[in-house]
Amino acid sequence: MVLFVQHIKNPAMAASRNLMQILGCGRMVPSWGFLGRRLSSFSPAWCRRISSGFAASTSITDAVEVLGKSYLPDDYTNVTKKILSKVGENLHNQKHHPLWLMKERVKDHFYKQYIGRFGTPLFSVYDDLPPVVTVEQNFDRLLIPKDHPSRKKGDNYYLNRTHILRAHTSAHQWDLMHSGLDAFLVVGDVYRRDQIDSTHYPVFHQLEGVRLFSDHELFSNVGGGEGFCLFEQGHRTPHKQETHTMEAARVMEHSLKMALTKLVAHLFGDDLEIRWVDCYFPFTHPSFEMEINFRGEWMEVLGCGVMEQQLVNSAGAENKIGWAFGLGLERLAMILYGIPDIRLFWSKDERFLKQFHVPHINQRIQFQPLSKYPPVINDISFWLPSEKYSENDFYDLVRTIGGDVVEKVHLIDEYTHPKTKRTSHCYEITYRHLEKTLTQKEVSCIHKSIEESAVQKLGVEGRF
Repeated sequence: MVLFVQHIKNPAMAASRNLMQILGCGRMVPSWGFLGRRLSSFSPAWCRRISSGFAASTSITDAVEVLGKSYLPDDYTNVTKKILSKVGENLHNQKHHPLWLMKERVKDHFYKQYIGRFGTPLFSVYDDLPPVVTVEQNFDRLLIPKDHPSRKKGDNYYLNRTHILRAHTSAHQWDLMHSGLDAFLVVGDVYRRDQIDSTHYPVFHQLEGVRLFSDHELFSNVGGGEGFCLFEQGHRTPHKQETHTMEAARVMEHSLKMALTKLVAHLFGDDLEIRWVDCYFPFTHPSFEMEINFRGEWMEVLGCGVMEQQLVNSAGAENKIGWAFGLGLERLAMILYGIPDIRLFWSKDERFLKQFHVPHINQRIQFQPLSKYPPVINDISFWLPSEKYSENDFYDLVRTIGGDVVEKVHLIDEYTHPKTKRTSHCYEITYRHLEKTLTQKEVSCIHKSIEESAVQKLGVEGRF
């Protein structure tokens, strides 16, 4: 991991540093930390068993309808009606919604910071591209290997083997570059099967940025840059791709980091401490995550990197080099506005929404919490089926039945029987309505439905 800490008092001044000095800069390398999951056991003796003859998965025979188009289901189809009901909501395009505010603030910054030669904004914005994409767009064109874990059914919402609800806005990179665009932002809803807690939701919103450079554009502000070139036949190192010259790689990294430093300074203020952490993405190299020190806590806010030249070349821009970044709008809004629960973004409660009706998009907002109603907590435990079991299948089932009444699902115990080697999971489910107090009777009805559906649809053996 490469970690570079930078305290930005004035990002404009930082951006004007001599680029030739950047070409020779060094790096500091600290060690990674590792966080493991602690598992405990519990006695199975007291539980009665509920068995089911249902298979672990159920087939879907009806066509999947999304935004007026039909998709034939197959063995990969796993999208639910609950998720499909979110398609087309486009929270990021609803005026005065906090996600709309975040989008507009980023867009306004790029419009004002980067001006084309005719006095118009350099970056074009695409915020209404449909969320159904092909598997080729979502994975293959981004050089994501066939065996990469991000392709798993357990992590994505597949309409069928060829179509998917996009897992990231990067799914549109190739098409926009192929159309001849050199600088663009993409904003949209993305879909991922994930755990259930206050910071995770199966639908969230991303903003993607891409910029391509010719050799003249990249080196025009570098002293002596007229002698530099973009490409060579060299070797891949931790700092560059095999086809990029060291000069191009250094200047690209500097351009990318300064562009994003200016962005977060615009959002959070100039007196901001940031640090860069080396990471891995299949479609960029080198790749970085940016963390900011916000109110005394380090937080990751975005990922970025120099685009893989193979990807750029395949889109028809062989004579250019590019960088890309992606950030989550919910993540930024929760940090910036102090919103404590990601479910609130889907609330229709005027007490929430009216707090973001401000006359100017850059006006400071501090979210005032709604009355926090008491939680109701129930446990559920079951033996896992002998066939493959995915926690995300269970989380999806809970979301489908409980909806946004479910605040959190937490695996609290895992037990493996010493003789049969069967494994049992016990989950703690926290129910809390955002707008009223739930009764135990209301929760018991939902919880019982979850128990019955887990047995019927996931093939588990209940220990209720």
